Parts: sequence; structure tokens; C-alpha cells
Amino acid sequence: MSPPSSSLYSPGRLRPAPAATVGRWARVSCSLPMNGYAPGAGDRGAVRVREARALPAAAAPQDAVGQLRAAVGALAAGALPPAPSGIIRIEVPVRQRVDAVEWLHAQSALPRCFFSARAPSPGTPALAAGNGNGGLGGRRKEPVSVAGVGSAVFFRGTDPFSLADWRAIKRFLSKDCPLIRAYGAIRFDATSDVSVEWEDYGSFYFIIPQVEFNELEESSVLATTIAWDDSLSWTWKNAVDDLQSLLQKISPCSVEVNTSSLHTTIMSLNHVPTKASWDLAVTKALQMIKERERELVKVVLARCSRYITDTCIDPVELLACLKVEGQNAYQFCIQPSDAPAFVGNSPEQLFHRKYLNISSEALAGTRARGKTRADDFQIGQDLLLSSKEDIEFTIVRDSIKKKLEMVCDEVVVYPSKALRKLPRVQHLSAQLAARIRNEDDEFEILNTLHPSPAVCGLPTEEARHFIRDYEIFDRGMYAGPVGWFGGAESEFAVGIRSALLGKGHSTLVYAGAGIVEGTNPSFEWDELDLKASQFAKLLQYQEQHIRYQEAENMGTVI
Repeated sequence: MSPPSSSLYSPGRLRPAPAATVGRWARVSCSLPMNGYAPGAGDRGAVRVREARALPAAAAPQDAVGQLRAAVGALAAGALPPAPSGIIRIEVPVRQRVDAVEWLHAQSALPRCFFSARAPSPGTPALAAGNGNGGLGGRRKEPVSVAGVGSAVFFRGTDPFSLADWRAIKRFLSKDCPLIRAYGAIRFDATSDVSVEWEDYGSFYFIIPQVEFNELEESSVLATTIAWDDSLSWTWKNAVDDLQSLLQKISPCSVEVNTSSLHTTIMSLNHVPTKASWDLAVTKALQMIKERERELVKVVLARCSRYITDTCIDPVELLACLKVEGQNAYQFCIQPSDAPAFVGNSPEQLFHRKYLNISSEALAGTRARGKTRADDFQIGQDLLLSSKEDIEFTIVRDSIKKKLEMVCDEVVVYPSKALRKLPRVQHLSAQLAARIRNEDDEFEILNTLHPSPAVCGLPTEEARHFIRDYEIFDRGMYAGPVGWFGGAESEFAVGIRSALLGKGHSTLVYAGAGIVEGTNPSFEWDELDLKASQFAKLLQYQEQHIRYQEAENMGTVI
């Protein structure tokens, strides 16, 4: 595919293109498996069969693939199940630990997903004890990373994610089958116009993978999941036939990935908004914040940077490079069939639930890391003592605490403010823990916490309205919830430090900055560059080689 044209944005937000093409990426028609999202699906109750079956352990993934093919073949040759709906996971333990990214790199099937749990954080409040991946001490028995291809069942809708949609997903999940999980993402703002590059994601997109590789701390698991529901026009035979076809395409080997660079060069770069338009939008936000009759206290404005490179970038290779920098962060990749891939390295947890226990965190304020230990310490102290950053952080922390108190009986915050140091940046952070009254309150936790003041502002609706008026690109899943639902446990990150990769030579990188009283527009622009630097470095950013362009912000209301 030749490089796309330099024109990325029409006046205002993009509207859907003709069916033959979607923005810069050609849309290829393809048949899709069962969509678990359907009117009334969430009211039908759990599917009739929910099982997890374990086969004998294998020495290597190659042996595990053969065992799964034989097991599914036996299902196909056997009697039809007596139930009209169900989901069955068949897994083979693998005695050696294999990198989930390298397994995913060897696969060609779509859709695909990847989610890497964040390392346990020190200082987690005591109330959250037992919360698995969300921030506990001890050796984690849960997967370190999960990679999946194919779709046993997917969930995609165009209306805002609702309680009925959550129930439609949960009917396929069970406490007795904890590793049957639905991985995906939700739009930042499902009421805003959808641009063509995000069209295949809908307002939410989740999949339960057909074939899944779990990387554990000392071993691995290769699994396959089969789901059917006669009421959704996806029979047992449909499911078995589709799974057998996919298993024949599964590579039994892993492929090593270069984690140092992507061997590509940036040919051009443009930002939306331009620096001039950014300054105007920030100035307008500051004016509204200072007006006493206005309620706006904080708003988070974002930038979309379009990189044109001389080679196509493989999303899995980018993911592997991000993992190297991913200390104390979540890595994720979501890619529907024949669609761009949403890839990121987020430091921020939205929430983690295990049974009734909830953990969350506040993250705000940004500084670069120092070149020396002494320099790094001084920069951290400046961040801790900055009155402007303290205002922004306090808004985020106190808002999350109040939101949790709306749904939970107990909320604990500890520490109240600390430094979170990442490879390139450092932030102010606080850990929060709470306990919900009922596991069905999980949807309320998600619905209440998103969007947080760290990615939207405060008050939420005033900030969201400002973003709709002054941002001329579609955030899509950027800054939205990214993660997974399970039967007894769920975990979501905030989809920041992320990019959208198309099939051509174009990559969209997203970054945002909080605007509060005392903000300097130029400083916040520099913060955007800092947050996007992990992508710029991997794309071999060299200023002298870039044909730098600033897209015209036609249609922007300032």
C-alpha cells in the first residue's frame, strides 16, 4: 500500500467514508463470528453451559497445539451438546514460560488482543489485600500477559456502553472459569462523532478469544474457547467448524521480536491541533476556569500527532518495544478484523475488582526523569512541591474518592500523595481501595469512575462539553477504559500513552495535558511531547529528517 495522502482531517470531525474504504485503511469484507451484543441479550441470563477443561501438560507450545486440535476434533465428531447455549474453555498447561508477545507475533489471524498485567505496586492500601493483579505483594498466579486471536464471541455496539451491554458480556463469564475473559475497550465519549479510523470499534469492542496464550511467571498455558448460542444464530456446529479452521492456522512456534527499535524513519509529522490553536484553546479554558460564574475547574485537552513513516509498522513489534519500557505500566493491543490496531503502554489503573474488593488510583502531574540520580531526585521534589501540580493532582484524587464513596461502603486512600517514576516521566500518584456492596455493582464502578478528572476534567460534564467544542479530532478509545471482564475479577487501565496503527505508513499518537489555574500553554505543549516521546523514539525521531507540517484547524471553534 502506498503512503496515504498528507490530508488527515476534514473540517471538524470526520464523518464516515463510503463503504469501500474507511479513511486511510481499506475495508475488506469478511464474515464475523457470534456477536454477543444483541437487543435483550443481557436479559437472557447466563448461557446454559460454562465449563473449563484441562488437558495433560505439554513440554512446549508445539505439543499443546496438537493436543488442542485433537480435542476439538473429538468435540466435532461427538454428539451435539444438549444445551442451546454455552461456552467451554479447553486448556493445555505448558511447562516452560514463553513470551506472549512472541507467540502473538507468530500468528496472522484477526481479530487479536493483548493485555499485560502491571507489576504489583508498593504501598497498596490494606483493604485491597487479595486483589490479584491490581497491586498486591506476593507471587502472582494469574497470567502475567495474555495474547489472543480469533473471536469465540465478540461484543460491539454503537450506543454508549450500558448495563444491558455489561450483562450481555457477563452471561458468558463464570467464577468457576476465571480465565474466560472478555478483552477490549470503550470509547472515551460515545456521544461524540465517530471518525472513520475508529469506526470498526463502535462505542465498545470486546472479544473472548478463540485461541489464547497465557504467560505465567514460571510456565504458560495454551487454551481455546468455543461459544455458541442458538438464539444469536450461532450454533454448536458453527462454533466448532470455525474453531477447527482457526486452529489449522495457528503457528505452533513463537517468533522473536526486536525490542530496540522499529527500523523505520519518520517522513513527516503533523499535529492536530497546531501549536497556535493549542495556545488559543488553553487560553480559553483558563478564562473559563477563572470566571467565577463558571463551574469549570479543570479540563484535559489532547493532541493527535500523525506520523508518516517509510515502512509499515507491525503493531506487535511496537507492542514488544513498549513492553521494554513498560515498567509499572499496562501494555495492551486491541485489533478488530481488518481494522487499525489500538496499542498502548498506560501507567494508570482505572480499577481492579476481585470479588467485592476494588482498587483504583489517582495519577496527575508530569515531569521528565533526570539524567543523574541527583537530578532525578531534585525534579521529583519540584513536582511534589509545585502548587500548580498539587492543585491538579488534588482535584483528581479527591474526585475519584468521592466517586468511589457513591458506590462503596469503605474507601481508603494511602499514600495521599507520592511519586510514580516511569522510564521517561514521573507523576504524582495515590492508591485507593474500597469494597462494593454487591458484585453486580461492578458496572456502576466502571460507569462512575470513567471518565476520571485525569483524562477529562472537573466537573465532568462541563469538561466533556468543552472538549467536544474545542478538540477537532476524535479520541476514539484513547483515554477510555481498556482491559477485561472476568467472572470473579476484572481489571481496566486508562487508555493513555497510546497509538492507532493503520495498514499503511500512518500512525496516530495521542497525548493529553491537564489545564488548571496557573497553567502555561507552552509548558503543557512540551508535556505532550514528553508523553509522546516513547513513540517518537521508537519511530527513530530525527528532527532534521522530518518534513514538519501543521494541519490547518479549519472548523475549530475558539
